[in-house]
Formats: sequence, C-alpha cells, structure tokens
Amino acid sequence: MKSTTAARTAGLACVMLALSIAAPATAADRPQTRNVQEALNALAKTTGVVGAIGEVYVDGKRVGQGSAGSRLLDGKGGKIPAGSRYRVGSQTKQMTATVLLQLVREGKLGLDDKLSDVLPQVAQQDLVERADEITVRQLIRHTSGIPDFFASELFDDFDFTTYHPPIELVKATRGLPRTGAPGEKFSYSNTNYMLLGMIIEKVTGHPLSAELARRVFAPVGMSRTYLPTKPPAAIKGPHGHGYYPGPDGKLRDMDRLNASYGYAAGGVISTARDVSAFQRAFVQGKLLPASLQRVITDPPEDAPPQPSPGARLCGSEPALQAIGGSGSGFVATTFTSPDGRLQLAVSATLSVSNRDFSPAAIDQVAKAVFCPGK
Repeated sequence: MKSTTAARTAGLACVMLALSIAAPATAADRPQTRNVQEALNALAKTTGVVGAIGEVYVDGKRVGQGSAGSRLLDGKGGKIPAGSRYRVGSQTKQMTATVLLQLVREGKLGLDDKLSDVLPQVAQQDLVERADEITVRQLIRHTSGIPDFFASELFDDFDFTTYHPPIELVKATRGLPRTGAPGEKFSYSNTNYMLLGMIIEKVTGHPLSAELARRVFAPVGMSRTYLPTKPPAAIKGPHGHGYYPGPDGKLRDMDRLNASYGYAAGGVISTARDVSAFQRAFVQGKLLPASLQRVITDPPEDAPPQPSPGARLCGSEPALQAIGGSGSGFVATTFTSPDGRLQLAVSATLSVSNRDFSPAAIDQVAKAVFCPGK
C-alpha cells in the first residue's frame, strides 16, 4: 500500500475545538472583514498551498470573502472562484450524526441499541467483533473500539475508479486489532461513520445521500451541497485542484478522489455559504434538540485534550468552535460562534501530504480576520 494511508487516517479526522476569538455581539461589533483577502493571500504563500478561498457570515449575511493562489498547480488556471464547491472532509460526520439523531428523536432507533440489532449483517457475517455489545452512541462518539479501515492498507489512494461499498470497508477491519472494549475509551475511527451511514440507509430504506438532502441540505438551504457515493466523482463546477505525492515523489492530481472512502465519514462536497448555513442552524438548535446535540459535541471523558485556546488565537472571549476535515490534496475548516451568529469557512487545496500541513496556517486566517491588531 502506498505511504498515503497514515495521512488519510489523520486527515479525515473531525475536530471540534474551543478557540478564544472575539465574536461580534451586534452588527456594530462586526469583525474587520476587510482582512479576509489579505489573510487568504498569506495562507496561499504557505508552503504546500495551491489555492485558498474563504467567506465570513454574520447572521446569515456574507460580510467578507476572498480567493488567493491558483486553481491549478504552479499558478495555472486563474484563481478559484470564491463561492466554489470544495470537499469538506470530516465535517461530513457532524451532518451524518445529525441525520442519525433525527431518527433517534423520531423513535426509529435508540442510542443504546446494539449494532448487531440495527445492522444484523455485520454480526451474521462476522464483520465486526463484539457487534452485540457496541451501541449506536459509541459509534457516534468514537468509543466503539472498532479499528479504522484506512489502517488495513488494502486501498489505493490513486485508484479513482474502483467502487468499494461501505460494507467492504467495514470488512477490511476484521483482522485488525481492536482499539479497546466497547465504551472503554475514545479512539477515532472512520469505520464508525461508515456503519452509521449503513444504519441510516437500513432504517429509512433510502440512500444516505437522499436522507442528507431531505433532512439537512434542503431545510437549511444548502442548495449547492451534495454527497457523491461512487467514483469517479470530480467536484461539480469551477473549483480548485489538490495534489498529493505518489510513491515516486511526483505530485498527482487528486481531483477525482475516490468517493468510496468518503461516504458518511467524509464525502460531502459543499461551499462556504452552505457549510456556514449548516453550522448556524446546528448551533441554534434548528436541526436537533440540545440533549441530542450534546451526543455529538460533548467530548468523551478520555478524549485527547485540546491546546489552550488563549495560546492559539486572540486570547479573548467568547470561545469560537472550529470543525475541520482534510484528505489527500485538501483541508477545510469552518469556525462558528457559540450563538451561531458568526461563521468563517476556509478551504485550501494542497500540494503536500495533508499530514504535513499544519492546521495553524488556517488558524492564522481566523486570527487575521477577527483580531488583526493582536
């Protein structure tokens, strides 16, 4: 297997961070969004960045946007249109969990239901060890102990055409060591969300893409967002291209990234406007009641501690949440305020391994936009 496996595993991670940034309380307190383009210019000069786009929203209104770098490698192709679609990576997980928890709210399954009951084939075919002990809640919160399918090293990043059904990816984990007993500890695994996508499809009788569209995208007004599920699947419309080094060190265009590996864990393609609208609706309780939101947002007790918020950005209050995702050739982060009034969505295409790209470069965009004097 190619050396990209570890990078994919780390890159699809979805992280909710508490960041101390000055967020506006009123229209008069809006951040100095004139710095958005300047901040993106700086990001585009970071080693490994091909192009970057970003937008700022206050109360659903765009108050700043920009584009820097280029659409293609080596300065070719012009700039990426600021409103272009891009891959959001593991920001998808929050959307998938939202759909699943809506089904819980409707009484169609329970958080403590066992995996073997809601998805019998994984037990019948012996695809998941201890499936009769693992709960839906543990899948959402990454405490199931199921290993990440990327660790199997059976899949090729540069195979853009072979379709791997979710159940095949789940099966690939069966020979891997578990990361713990069910409920014992936090251990991030994309396989958890492959299973959640399969559960949604079994309970509803509809494809995950259709349920996301019906339950999240349409109600929130995410008109340009979609979930591709089978390769080949390049991003629709004008967009930036990301690149990844192959075994020979030469960069490969990852534009037609294999959709099999994304699915419920990291496959959604969206825009800055749409992901901002999602975060605004989620935080403001328009998609789930607070008790079910906390299943997603409250960290497990033994989850890795996050860096000191004050040390990362402005050192002021209130805290701003950030959710990010990445994969071969891209990284994307959406910042949102605790009241859901403010969002900054940033996407960057890369020419280095996403494992070698520091999230601090994206943080610097937020810092330049929200606290330019610090």
